[in-house]
Amino acid sequence: MDTRPTRLPGSDLVGRRISVRHLDPTGSATDVVGRVLSVDNGLRMERRDGSLATVDPATIVVWRLVPDRPVRSRRPTAAPVDQLARIMARGWPAIEVLPVAGWDLRASGGFTKRANSAAALAEPEGSVEAALDAVAGFYEQRELRPLVQVESDTALERRIVEAGWRVVDGGDALVLVAQLDRRWPADPEVELASHADDAWIADYRSTPDPEVARRVLEAPSTVAFSRLGPAVARTVVTGEWAGLSALAVPEAQRRTGLGRRLVAAGLGWAVEQGADKAYLQVEADNEPALALYRQFGFVEHHGYRYLAPSDLTRPAEAGAGAGRS
Repeated sequence: MDTRPTRLPGSDLVGRRISVRHLDPTGSATDVVGRVLSVDNGLRMERRDGSLATVDPATIVVWRLVPDRPVRSRRPTAAPVDQLARIMARGWPAIEVLPVAGWDLRASGGFTKRANSAAALAEPEGSVEAALDAVAGFYEQRELRPLVQVESDTALERRIVEAGWRVVDGGDALVLVAQLDRRWPADPEVELASHADDAWIADYRSTPDPEVARRVLEAPSTVAFSRLGPAVARTVVTGEWAGLSALAVPEAQRRTGLGRRLVAAGLGWAVEQGADKAYLQVEADNEPALALYRQFGFVEHHGYRYLAPSDLTRPAEAGAGAGRS
């Protein structure tokens, strides 16, 4: 007897949250809850943590619509560091990711440290020294500076330092989080686009290869590039989380409200996409930016640093990927 539902999820459900029970290859029932991204070539869904799942329609037993927002949502400050780090990586995905010893080695042609560093989220499988050797070899093969991104003031960071690596490029950066429990009115003067054109990329930062930058910036399925005059920003939604990044306001136009309006527009757009939490990354000594973000309810979640081999910490030897983001 055919136990499949009489109606399978169709294109009218794109953007909606559904719960699907399907049979895995062993015949066991598995449940997936997420937002429908597409129904072509399988049912593609995004879970609340931003991870993706593809379900073969032929294996679906039953499905139903679920509320766009949970009745009770965990506060953003309660998210574990490793979980939030993975969510942020999905919002700023590297072109190449190689898992080694439990760390993710990321490379993207030198465009930003976030996409060109090893994410050390936990103790490596094996010795720290062996993991660092793998990191060094990976980046040297790609003519990039070896970098490890690690949570600040942890036992793992101390062990990496003991192995001869040092903090580089200004030291501390912070991850801030906020609850999105309000809506922001639309700002008709803020332009929103799904594509980062060359002018937007140039206004964000100088890069020798805009195509490499675009592969990182445009990779998430739900992303908006905003502009207000000469100022730009980027907002991404992965699951229930919004990520603010790439806020760039020319020095001559700072303290004129452009940054605040771009942040408000980005958060407003993210709420419309179903996000109820937000994160961003900022240098710990950037007091004007910190003051701006506090106006929107952002608080510190954790800090992180980048470390490089001690013989490569001098600026003249930094190589590709230098900078503080």
